[in-house]
Amino acid sequence: MTTTDARPAAPGSPPFDAISRRLLDVVQEGFPLEARPYRALGQQLGLDEAEVLARFGAARDAGVVRQVCAIYDTKALGYSSALVAMKVPADRLKAAAAVVNAHPGVSHNYRRNHDFNMWFTVAMPPGHDLDVVIARLHELTCAESTRPMPTLQLFKIEVNLDISGERALDARGAPSYTQERRNAAAEHSLDDDDIAYIRATQGDLPTVAEPYAGVAEALGWDLERVFAHGETMATKGYLRRFAAILNHRAAGFRANGMAVWRVPEDRIDDFGSYVAGYRGVSHCYQRPTYADWPYNVFSMLHHPKVTGVEETAAAIARETGVEEYRVLYSSTEFKKIRLPYFVPEYEQWEALCEAEAKEQGLR
Repeated sequence: MTTTDARPAAPGSPPFDAISRRLLDVVQEGFPLEARPYRALGQQLGLDEAEVLARFGAARDAGVVRQVCAIYDTKALGYSSALVAMKVPADRLKAAAAVVNAHPGVSHNYRRNHDFNMWFTVAMPPGHDLDVVIARLHELTCAESTRPMPTLQLFKIEVNLDISGERALDARGAPSYTQERRNAAAEHSLDDDDIAYIRATQGDLPTVAEPYAGVAEALGWDLERVFAHGETMATKGYLRRFAAILNHRAAGFRANGMAVWRVPEDRIDDFGSYVAGYRGVSHCYQRPTYADWPYNVFSMLHHPKVTGVEETAAAIARETGVEEYRVLYSSTEFKKIRLPYFVPEYEQWEALCEAEAKEQGLR
């Protein structure tokens, strides 16, 4: 499985040429922490700044680029988080999704092809009980079954879609953010400057020649301090990188499969590390199992076609000998946002729940 997938734009996706596709590959890997980042990107690609801005602006206008921002590691910031699987009757699924989506800590929520038909990620700030929140969501949605699946071990988290189509299906590379970098963050504690920096950089950077100017103004810092602090945050393990976040489907990646694996306990470390080496795998985690859910390693596979996802999963099974797996696909995207950090909406949601509980108790 070594052939590349050089391809034209998928049906319905923007007709970008090879240069724009290469640009989109590069900005996923990292958005320069420099005063004029589009000029730096142009130097890398042999383009002038104006052309880079125009090409990137076109990608934004087409809906391919969701956001350009700092990407932080949720757990490194002290947040508790979990993937949650819910089993909800089909006739109540839409209403249940609305309940879940209303929680500020829910960043992703999908319908998937399984008896557990709603899958979402939820996070809470330090000092809050995530288990209590999940139990409350279970009650509010009237779910038949709810299974919290927090990360037990991180093997990889790094979304990097192959927009240019030059990458082989079995292309490999070392993950840039792993459990080791997450653990490094535990040796430090966030201070007021760190939290102010996170608040100022988690939003979308504008497509202008000097996009960090607004960040500097919001913080009351000069640009040199903005960039230096970003480097420090990355060194400490809080900040994964600044980068462009793409809209998978708008970019032509309509087949995004969650491949779940039943791996013998004594092989989990080796298996997870091996799967994380695939460039086409964006996420790889060890998660808990239940009597009705035997799969302990999760991996997200991305490709324009279902056949590409299925071929990659089959190759992993052949190469590792782990043959008990299945691939779950999302049929509906209920919610997909960047998780907001250190905002008041979390406390507001909990206060509203407490008020509603008191009101019901008085009835």
